[in-house]
Amino acid sequence: MTLALGWFTTARGPGSRVLFEAVVGAIERGALDARIAVVCCNRAAGEHPITDAFLRRVEELQLPLVTHSSVAFRRAHGGERSRAGAPLPPWREAYDAELAAALAPYPFALGVLAGYMLIFGAAFVARHPLLNLHPALPSGPAGTWREVIRSLIRVRARDSGVMLHLAIPEVDAGPVASFCRYPLDGPALAPFWAALGPDPSALPDAAIEASGLFDAIREEGVRREAPLLVATLVAFADRRLHVAEGRLLDARGAPAAPADLTADVEALLRASG
Repeated sequence: MTLALGWFTTARGPGSRVLFEAVVGAIERGALDARIAVVCCNRAAGEHPITDAFLRRVEELQLPLVTHSSVAFRRAHGGERSRAGAPLPPWREAYDAELAAALAPYPFALGVLAGYMLIFGAAFVARHPLLNLHPALPSGPAGTWREVIRSLIRVRARDSGVMLHLAIPEVDAGPVASFCRYPLDGPALAPFWAALGPDPSALPDAAIEASGLFDAIREEGVRREAPLLVATLVAFADRRLHVAEGRLLDARGAPAAPADLTADVEALLRASG
C-alpha cells in the first residue's frame, strides 16, 4: 500500500526545501512508493518570501496545502513565545488543536518534520506518528546542530551521523527509527583538525564556530540528511518499519532496533554524483 505522508515545515530556509525536493523526486522516479497527502506550514502566504516560494512550489505540484500562521495565532491570543526547556505555553495546545482539525480531511500514515520550527504537544504526537531529523548518532550529543558540532569538536569525536526519530513532547528524545554514520578522522578533515590545535576542549564557542572544521562537519552531515530521509521512508513504505500505538516495529511486528542505513545513504550519495 502506498505510504501516505504528511509534510510539516516552516519553510524558512533552503535545507527544508532540499529535503522536500528529494522526497518528491524519489516518488516521481518510482524509487519511493509514497504520496504526500498534505503539506502543512505554520506560516501563511505573505509572511516571508522564502516561505512564499515554497508554497508556490506546493501549489505547482497540486498537493493539498494547509497553512496556519503560528505567529498570527500567538498574537491573536496574547500568548508568550515558547522557551527552551519550559513547558509549552497554553496557546500552543490550542494552536495544535486547530491544526489537527484543519488536517482531518487529509489522513496520513506518517508525518515528516522538515524544518518545522515548533514543538508539538503530547495530544498531537499521540495521534500522529512524526519523524524528526537530528544531526547526530543515537549515542551522540543532544541539542541544536551548532551545539552538536561544538560537542563533537571538543571531545575530538572520531565519527558522527544523522538520525531520524519519532517525535515526542521532549525534544530529540523519541525512539530512533534510523541513522547513518560518517567519519570525522579521515584525511579530508585532517587539515581542519590540525589547524584547530591539539586541545580544542577549552576553546570558546566563537572560535570553534569560526573554524573550517566546524563548517566541514556541518557539510558532511547536511549532505546526508536528504538521502537518509529517503532511505528511511523507503523502509516504511516497504513495511520494514512501521508505527503502532506509538511504538516502532519491524516487519515481524517486533520492537525495531534503530536501522543502520549508512550503506543505503552512501549509495544514494554516489548515485547523485
